[in-house]
Amino acid sequence: MLPANQTYTNVLCVRADNMGDVIMSCPAMRALKQSHNCRITLLTSSMGAPVSPFLPEVDDTIVFDLPWIKMTGTPDANSCIELLERIRAADFDAAVIFTVYSQSPLPAATLLYMAGIPVRVAYCRENPYGLLTHWIAEKEPYSMIRHQVERDLKLVASIGARIADNSLRVDIQKSTVAGMLKKIAAIATIGEHGKYIVLHPGVSEVKREYPVERWAKVAKQLHSEVGLPLFITGIAQEKPLAEAIVQTAGAGCYSLAGLLSTAEWIALIGNAALIISVNTATVHIAAATQTPVVVLYALTNPQHTPWMVDNIVLPWSVHAGLKSKNEIICYVDELLFKKQLPLPEPSEIVVAAIKLLTYPEQMPPNVLITVNPPAFS
Repeated sequence: MLPANQTYTNVLCVRADNMGDVIMSCPAMRALKQSHNCRITLLTSSMGAPVSPFLPEVDDTIVFDLPWIKMTGTPDANSCIELLERIRAADFDAAVIFTVYSQSPLPAATLLYMAGIPVRVAYCRENPYGLLTHWIAEKEPYSMIRHQVERDLKLVASIGARIADNSLRVDIQKSTVAGMLKKIAAIATIGEHGKYIVLHPGVSEVKREYPVERWAKVAKQLHSEVGLPLFITGIAQEKPLAEAIVQTAGAGCYSLAGLLSTAEWIALIGNAALIISVNTATVHIAAATQTPVVVLYALTNPQHTPWMVDNIVLPWSVHAGLKSKNEIICYVDELLFKKQLPLPEPSEIVVAAIKLLTYPEQMPPNVLITVNPPAFS
């Protein structure tokens, strides 16, 4: 392993997953940027890239759907060779590969080795030999489980990158906020205090879906209780889902699915009184904007609860037929999630929402995992 006190000026960070994953890696990228005074380029997927322009730590972005990451399509070999040459031409002096504990860094490490990046840093379960110059032994989840933010910060600390402020951040222009507020004011009456609630029902995986009829009950009851308008967000393809909720919930509920740019969506979350969402990118944007959030948390990965924001987590079990076949994920599921938890009732969600609206700073920290799992004997 090369010395940790070496300095770097041009660093590639690989986080080839979704927007929420990218956001959780931001404190680690900030540590790299501030400790080494370096330029940060993010290599991420087409699913993770939309949030990149709003991350103050990122100077440039390479968008590529790597074939070892779950995506709708798979690039051909020629595209991968072109990516290799692009990385080689950028002359990076270091690269950090961010992963969850169930992922292998070795495909990415091989790519970066072939691109000639001299310093390559990652957690790895097996011996990577020459593929990594900084091999950090992968101890999760068998010896411990950390929040993803903590995991990533610990990784970059191995090359001397540390930071006091480990909060999540996104940057949005005031003009974007003003434009967003004007757009929603044309749809609903916000009131003199400008307060509203955002519901985000869309998911990237079926296993995290909360039933549409229950979403509608939440919206209807919550509007009746607090009187605030509720906006349903989502991409254009989720417009039928949002409209179904609105039609059933009735007065006070409005669909914004497909109507907002990414910047406007972030601004909407940042100015909301409360967010209610499944465990997806919306939760991490809420954390980055310090917006209280109720999370309907399908028990898939315990590392991704809201970070440093007022929140209430309502966990529920994933249907057996939808669970991952990844052996590491199966181990965690058997160890920590054996007890079957039902879907949260709409009334539970409404109670949680009112608690956060009324006493946000009095909520105790929500920790999904409170003990370290035992190591294999």
